Amino acid sequence: MVNKTLISLAVVAAFTLTACQTTDTQKLVKTSTSKVATEIKTPVKTGETQITLKQAMAHPDWLGRQPLSSYWAGDSSSVFYTRKQAGNELKDLFNQKLKANVKGNKVSIESLHQAGAKNTVFSENGQFQAYVFKGDVFVKNINTGTVTQVTRSSSSESDVQFLNDGSLVYREGTTFNKVNLNTGFTVEIANLKMSQKPKGVEEPKDYIAKEQHKLINFIALTHKNKKDKQKLKNEVDSKNPSRVDDAFYFGKDKRLVDAQLSPSGTHIIAVVTENTSWRADSDIMPNYIADDARVKSKKVRRRVADAQSQTSQVYILDLETGTQTELTFDVLPGFDDDVLAKVKTENYAREGKKYKSEKSPRAINLMMDWTWSQSAIQWNKQGTQAAVMLEAWDNKDRWIASVDFEKSKFVSQHRLHDDAWINYAFNDFGWFNHSDTLYFLSEESGYSQLYKKPLNGKASALTQGQFVISNLDLSKDDKHIYYKANEKHPGIYEVYRINTETEKREAITDLNGMTDFKLSPDESKLLLSHSKIMLPTELYVTDVTPGSEVVRLTNTVSDQFKNTQLIAPKVVAVASSHTEQPIYAKVYYPADYKEGESGKNRKAIIFNHGAGYLQNSHLGWSGYFREFMFHSLLASEGYVVMDMDYRASKGYGRDWRTAIYRNMGTPEIEDLADGIKWMQNNANVDNKRVGTYGGSYGGFMTFMALLTRPELFQAGAALRPVSDWAHYNDPYTSNILNRPDVDPIAYERSSPIYFAEGLQKNLLINAPMVDDNVFFQDVVRLVQRFIELEKENFETAIYPVEAHGFRQPSSWLDEYRRIYKLFKDKL
Repeated sequence: MVNKTLISLAVVAAFTLTACQTTDTQKLVKTSTSKVATEIKTPVKTGETQITLKQAMAHPDWLGRQPLSSYWAGDSSSVFYTRKQAGNELKDLFNQKLKANVKGNKVSIESLHQAGAKNTVFSENGQFQAYVFKGDVFVKNINTGTVTQVTRSSSSESDVQFLNDGSLVYREGTTFNKVNLNTGFTVEIANLKMSQKPKGVEEPKDYIAKEQHKLINFIALTHKNKKDKQKLKNEVDSKNPSRVDDAFYFGKDKRLVDAQLSPSGTHIIAVVTENTSWRADSDIMPNYIADDARVKSKKVRRRVADAQSQTSQVYILDLETGTQTELTFDVLPGFDDDVLAKVKTENYAREGKKYKSEKSPRAINLMMDWTWSQSAIQWNKQGTQAAVMLEAWDNKDRWIASVDFEKSKFVSQHRLHDDAWINYAFNDFGWFNHSDTLYFLSEESGYSQLYKKPLNGKASALTQGQFVISNLDLSKDDKHIYYKANEKHPGIYEVYRINTETEKREAITDLNGMTDFKLSPDESKLLLSHSKIMLPTELYVTDVTPGSEVVRLTNTVSDQFKNTQLIAPKVVAVASSHTEQPIYAKVYYPADYKEGESGKNRKAIIFNHGAGYLQNSHLGWSGYFREFMFHSLLASEGYVVMDMDYRASKGYGRDWRTAIYRNMGTPEIEDLADGIKWMQNNANVDNKRVGTYGGSYGGFMTFMALLTRPELFQAGAALRPVSDWAHYNDPYTSNILNRPDVDPIAYERSSPIYFAEGLQKNLLINAPMVDDNVFFQDVVRLVQRFIELEKENFETAIYPVEAHGFRQPSSWLDEYRRIYKLFKDKL
């Protein structure tokens, strides 16, 4: 249903938001003093062309090919972005001036190396920009625009970095090279070798070897010659200024996890671990539709059930003395706690055993944040202090530890413990530029908030509230930290900044949708990626001063999409029977729905988003754009469609996230039940005419809903679904369910395959066969269970060429035709 008013603060306060779909030249919503230079055009009403299932599942080119991978030019005068070519998967790079209604210029192939990069670094004086293009290093003079190619090789260079002395460092594999930009002279400053240190010429060890050297002159002479040669080499390496002895050895069968050089160029913090395989030889997946008409075996990752504990070693490498010193974890609070004692006790008791808790060093590694572009090793600007973010392999602790270089040990600065699991997002951290003070995100209050901590002082919260903060960017003068947050409403993300001294917070944007940002190199402007429910992502620019005008830079949405008739969903707050927080959900009302109608005769669908930890009931453009159009189609035919951010979803705080700990598939389905009740009371829905569907985690939820709460839904479609969590990957699953060898109870209560006997209603299973995320085996095993249980009301569709994320429009269309038919026939 099309809303005819702007989003208002009153509506926000009432927890009901309607899509911005009003005037022909609608301005961005203003709730403060912000101005908009260019109006965002959304139609007065939806277009004239009715959406069809085939069009909804067509290749997304038809939407208009939105700007991707945007970044600032080094001089802050323009921005770059990529845009997909029509009809193929290639992308072009465009340069966009900071003016409205001016189209970006396509960067020629001959000039691509001059365009900078998304991951670029600047010299201390801001005069030079360094980046990597196609594996080679380039430096651009910001003042003159001159670009110098530093390397040209078949090797792949990476991790460019300016040192405080103005020189440039880059990595080639595990080797660090330093370039004098004035002379071009390059010197290797460190080589991190995953091997044993050469022993040199060894003396005879046992009796007969020693006698051999005494009795046989040839052996003795040969040995002497080797020693003389080795001695000369050592002297040349140590005394001749043209030579370098830069090797650090970490032992055989090791893998370098990360290594970060100090800005002073004097030390490296290096992290290594055992070089174990990411899979076993038996971890294969057959591909039946191969290019040579044979069956090919694809290598895939191991399962969480096969995961083995692994820990890391952290070293200080002193480049001036050539020494390397290991930093141990025993100074970290709780490093040897038995954090799973309660879980183990419960599982032991089920087997009639008694568990005895004992302290033991835990496996600890670098923090792996799935949203990061930064390293878990952070040096301060001067290169005198370093901090490392670490996490326990059991997922219960995160530490920030600084390095005491004099005593060669860690010093714990912050410990974040969670009885459920530490979040794999919201872990941004770093140093202030002009003081030995750390800033970081933490969920310790229940929500991701911003903290600062002097090296020798106490941590303090810079922000507080029931909202989440992410994407930190510290200004060069340390005065402000920029971030995005959903402070206004869980489904609206704006850009803010906070004064690190006065702690005054200011909203930079007021756009009422989903907004991401990039601070310009000169820190005067923000590049914004902004979208609304009915408007795909476009690029905008604004000054950093609150209240500044917002200029729209791109306009890529196609006329065909603008002319397509779609129903804008409302975002509502569904009362929860189990928490004080409401469950936010998108609701698509039927085109002919009239408020206050009675009869309880509407049919309804609940869509379950994937990933579990993902937010979809927000005011921005959804990654589930095909589903959005499918839901609009269903609503046009009389369905009420609900898309819920059930418990486990992102954006609502720590407790919402961890509600599923050791019990996946129960809290979420309880929330779906509340959704049905809400639709019955507020949208005239007959609770005996409700279906559900979803993919990946949403497919798992469909399984759990139909198998454990058969009274809720008459039909369900599970797409690329998980049926047994013991077969899923370790990094995701072990957070929520621990690991099967420790906590089998959690896996058995959370895996649909253990509830197969509960199937009563109609179930459609759609499974891609070359899915290396959720294996096809998940479907195969559950289908066999259904067969053995003599279940009749299920059917399976397979997709031989598709992986987890479908690519072929024909596959999408076939899949959703089956879903559409299921609901049409059974509801």
